[in-house]
Amino acid sequence: MPPLALSGGDPSGVGPEIAIAAWKLRKTVDIPPFFLLADPDLIQARAKGLGEALALKACEPGEAAALFPDFLPIVALRNRQTDNPGVPLAENAAGTVEAIERAVGYAFEAQAAAVVTCPIAKKPLYEAGFAHPGHTEFLAELAEAHTRAPCRPVMMLAGPSLRAVPVTIHIPLAEVPKQLTTDEIIAVSRITARELEEKFGIARPRLAISGLNPHAGEGGALGKEDDAIIRPAIEALAAEGIAVRGPLPADTMFHAPARATYDAAICMYHDQALIPAKALAFDETVNVTLGLPFIRTSPDHGTAFDIAGKDIARPDSLIAALRLARKLADNARK
Repeated sequence: MPPLALSGGDPSGVGPEIAIAAWKLRKTVDIPPFFLLADPDLIQARAKGLGEALALKACEPGEAAALFPDFLPIVALRNRQTDNPGVPLAENAAGTVEAIERAVGYAFEAQAAAVVTCPIAKKPLYEAGFAHPGHTEFLAELAEAHTRAPCRPVMMLAGPSLRAVPVTIHIPLAEVPKQLTTDEIIAVSRITARELEEKFGIARPRLAISGLNPHAGEGGALGKEDDAIIRPAIEALAAEGIAVRGPLPADTMFHAPARATYDAAICMYHDQALIPAKALAFDETVNVTLGLPFIRTSPDHGTAFDIAGKDIARPDSLIAALRLARKLADNARK
């Protein structure tokens, strides 16, 4: 199987150092072979700044697996980047975008088994003219350009004991009741059920769908959305043969006995899904993008500009993202 393609993310964040740290653990920890899409000079500069002796080698994707035991394989970017830990630079944006584009291209060319992405920051990208709302939307557009077919990405936070999927994501909390629809809940749940089966290898996935309001609305006393919007979605999904139940009060969905009854929790808004996922296993939880025609994972944390270059960033979530990407690639291949 081909190695994983790891895009370096915003080079002013912790992406370069967690990539280095993950590779350096390869002899003591199970790390699937990967190649890093980055500026080799920047990676060497960051390693030197951290006091690391780093053996890296520029290569093509097909050479990476053989090099991986002895060298950190780097597919060099055409756009050069400046190593400036903690201070994002618009001038680095072109390289950040190039790394994502090329990683996706290698996945479609079967030169990479999956795409793993280090964190990016929107502000320097926007300052350089980036026209997409975020990382996921850009990946979806790249997928559509390759397949010439519509793509509906879905965010999942996958940890050792919880998979959580938000229906609405990066919108103000006040907007959630306005933008939440029955059709959207159905679409997100369908994609989740399909990918749990096809990529996670779960024969008949069980979905638990949360309510929006306290106590799932308590029969309308605490809000109408649970009965008017969420319940019809659940009924439609059940009619399609999907194992689904709800709407469930969110405050009783995430303790251990409750989690044992489902394979993924479908939640109504960002924090309803991400707070329990990160509280249960912050360093082991992985951001997985469902609904793409390739596998994409990433750490569940951001660029962490405040600790970049200080040699304290932990690679645990990146290692978990690499391992899960390989597992999903194996399942999809089967």
